Amino acid sequence: MDLGLAGRRALITGATKGIGRAIAETLLEEGASVAICARTAPDVDAAVTELSAKGKAVGGVVDAADGDSLRAWVASSAEQLGGIDIYIHNTSGKPARKLDGWKNNFDIDLMALLHGVEAATPFLAANGGSVVSIGTTAVAEHFATGSGSYSAFKAAVTNWTLGQAQVLGAKGIRCNVVSPGPIFIEGGDWDHIKGAMPSFFEATAKAHPGGALGTGQDVADAVAFLVSSRAKHVNGVNLTVDGGFLKRVNY
Repeated sequence: MDLGLAGRRALITGATKGIGRAIAETLLEEGASVAICARTAPDVDAAVTELSAKGKAVGGVVDAADGDSLRAWVASSAEQLGGIDIYIHNTSGKPARKLDGWKNNFDIDLMALLHGVEAATPFLAANGGSVVSIGTTAVAEHFATGSGSYSAFKAAVTNWTLGQAQVLGAKGIRCNVVSPGPIFIEGGDWDHIKGAMPSFFEATAKAHPGGALGTGQDVADAVAFLVSSRAKHVNGVNLTVDGGFLKRVNY
């Protein structure tokens, strides 16, 4: 299926590794050009070099907690790519259990979304653009040792993004959320859990009807569809990518 992404221009935050990296690679393979950002210059440089083998890729060093830095990256990326058609919010801070750590999550998870989308809106509106926020199934039910700041701010990200389906939708910008369940990334959180808490990892895998965690590619494929012309009438959707891990029944 041709997704109609050739020539489209996508910005992806937090995309040097993990889910963000899988999204960047997938969009490049579909013919889009991408701009990525992360906090560490060596990681950005290495990722851009590797991604450029698949198509046009540029990158910037950005602290997502710094709204001015993020806005400057959006403007620079738009100039380098010649516009913006797709904005994907993928930054997320480490969960904070203590109250003094919540401010950092507030800035990285939620405020970075608001700053980035606001800066990208003029470009997205000019091209019938699309916004996708990466959420989590952890906003839907209690999981593991507690929700903490991660689930709380992801819930805010989901609520705000889906609300913008009406606000920005009136400007021709579709807004959707992709909410992964437990996703196995080599070197990622669930890889560490597998080594440190094998019984918990196995129990989590068995809680999936198919008996296995998802992959970054599973999430990237869902994102690629949502930002494509094949999903032009899909707006305001929270698409769960969890292999049936959640036991809720949606109507």
